[in-house]
Amino acid sequence: MKAVTITTDGACIGNPGPGGWACILRFGNFTREMFGSEPRTTNNRMELTAVIEALKALKEPCKITLYTDSEYVKRGMTEWLNGWKARGWKRRERGKIKPLVNQDLWMTLDQLIQAHQISWTWVRGHAHHADNIRCDALAQNAARQQIASRGVAARSTTGARSLAVARNPSLGADR
Repeated sequence: MKAVTITTDGACIGNPGPGGWACILRFGNFTREMFGSEPRTTNNRMELTAVIEALKALKEPCKITLYTDSEYVKRGMTEWLNGWKARGWKRRERGKIKPLVNQDLWMTLDQLIQAHQISWTWVRGHAHHADNIRCDALAQNAARQQIASRGVAARSTTGARSLAVARNPSLGADR
């Protein structure tokens, strides 16, 4: 299995509001940056979307170290996911079972992780982690571009815009 490092971040101007997501994938000397946006969303949806888009870009099973500054994402994947699935994608809150927020994204993420070995690592946002800082800037820019373009979200046909794309098939790079 190839060892890939992924860093993700999401941003939202208002919550809900215009949102952006970004991810950086690294394999050896290759780097791929991706970002995208949604016109009206939440920060948590953008955090999840960043992870989903990163995993969709991988073309084969990988051993992944995934860095996120979202405790929601990390704890969801490492602590809460199995319970949600056991309760039919519902969550327990103050002793009551309630619908799972962002269920569609959690279910997609659950499917995508099956092929990989993932180590989920939380990093403090904006605190000396270069890829996290870069992802934050990309996600913020994606969200802000919507305001500048009066709500027109810039997206490619794949739902991601790539910068510094590596020519490496395992990272889903353009050929």
